[in-house]
Amino acid sequence: MVKHRSSSRSSSSSSSSARFFSVKAIPLYLIFIFAFTIWFLVFTSRNIQTDDQTQHQHHRDSRKNLQKKTSEDLDSQLWTPPFSYGLHPCVKPSSRYKEFIESDRYITVRSNGGLNQMRTGIADMVAVAHIMNATLVIPELDKRSFWRDSSVFSDIFDEEHFIESLGRDVKVVKKLPKEVESLPRARKHFTSWASVGYYEEMTHLWKEYKVIHVAKSDSRLANNDLPIDIQRLRCRVLYRGLRFSPAIESLGQKLVERLKSRAGRFIALHLRYEKDMLAFTGCTYGLTDAESEELRVMRESTSHWKIKSINSTEQRVEGLCPLTPKEVGIFLKGLGYPESTVIYIAAGEIYGGDDRLLELKSRFPNLVFKETLAGEEELEGFTGHATKTAALDYIISVESDVFVPSHSGNMARAVEGHRRFLGHRRTITPDRKGLVKLFDKVERGQMKEGAKFSNLVKAMHQDRQGAPRRRKGPAQGIKGRARFRTEEAFYENPYPECICSSKEHKEP
Repeated sequence: MVKHRSSSRSSSSSSSSARFFSVKAIPLYLIFIFAFTIWFLVFTSRNIQTDDQTQHQHHRDSRKNLQKKTSEDLDSQLWTPPFSYGLHPCVKPSSRYKEFIESDRYITVRSNGGLNQMRTGIADMVAVAHIMNATLVIPELDKRSFWRDSSVFSDIFDEEHFIESLGRDVKVVKKLPKEVESLPRARKHFTSWASVGYYEEMTHLWKEYKVIHVAKSDSRLANNDLPIDIQRLRCRVLYRGLRFSPAIESLGQKLVERLKSRAGRFIALHLRYEKDMLAFTGCTYGLTDAESEELRVMRESTSHWKIKSINSTEQRVEGLCPLTPKEVGIFLKGLGYPESTVIYIAAGEIYGGDDRLLELKSRFPNLVFKETLAGEEELEGFTGHATKTAALDYIISVESDVFVPSHSGNMARAVEGHRRFLGHRRTITPDRKGLVKLFDKVERGQMKEGAKFSNLVKAMHQDRQGAPRRRKGPAQGIKGRARFRTEEAFYENPYPECICSSKEHKEP
């Protein structure tokens, strides 16, 4: 009985203790739950904040990557050479090529025109000498052209290299042998854009003469439909044989290095805005009445310029005028080139002087000239020799990151062809006819220089960047010899004869 009571007390006591403990534990539970809730909220908010930060960082990184990619794409569009599909130079003769046979017949040549007209003419004359199996006498350079340059062949070209490099193709001598000098000569004006068959017919002259004198050298061979070995010979002469003299080559490469060290990359702008070009083309847009009259007088007094009366407005609308310095600035800006772009001006004396360049310089202040790039002592032997200074411009233009000609003259065509031969370096050929329409809209206030204008300029020149393509044939509907004038010049685009895709033909 006692035991039972004791047990009851004990049970009652335990029950009281449990209830007491439970009541006392409530605040602790509440404190624990509160603390856990605070911790949970802090932890969750930290995670949310971290997620937000991660998301923001991701968005920032995405924007940076997009901006970087956009910048790289734009950079590529402006500076990177077009894709060349593995094309490479190929000028080695084929297995069917006939090397020259020693001959006692000679061809003498008076080259005509400026530097590049003479260069391409000399290349043609080497091929003609090969076809006619004649010994070629070192050509005489033009001293009667607008520039009145007294330079001889060895002043401009590496004469010894020229002779040696063509050893398998044609024999070249520095002058006629004494026993031949006094003999009568056949004086010929070979026809323009002639075929191999034409020169094979001309060999009948050897029956009466030992010497043929050629009074004019430019465009003496057709652009197309010649044997591949003749075409490759022309390329070997122009790109390998006609190396500039050591003095010119050395200074030219130094100037290229200075431009690259100064800017990293640069545009060579062949700004064809010299007095003779404007007079010859009859282009007077933007000039004063006095300047226009001066050019008219010059054109009419130059006997070998056949066309005297020229409508300047019609010339410009048809895209036959060189772009003005101002137009070039608008054009390059429209393509997307930044204001900081370094531009080398490959040109003679600009008509109108520094004032004519102000509009170009306001858009692109980093204009560089050979006179500012080289020291006076370095240019001492070049002063008064337009052919030598043109050679410097040629070297720099070929080696530039981007080449832009303001007009499609002899130098523009020669440089473009050489750049294609060396790997299709970026060469932008302005669509002058299309651009004039845009320029006139800007002039009339119908359009502003901005995004819309820029998009139109870029679209217009998408396929004018020097990418590989076959040489263009004559314009449709033109027959007879007139069609030759409408063909793309061989030296402007020597593809496919001198540029190959086949791996087995790859040359060092």
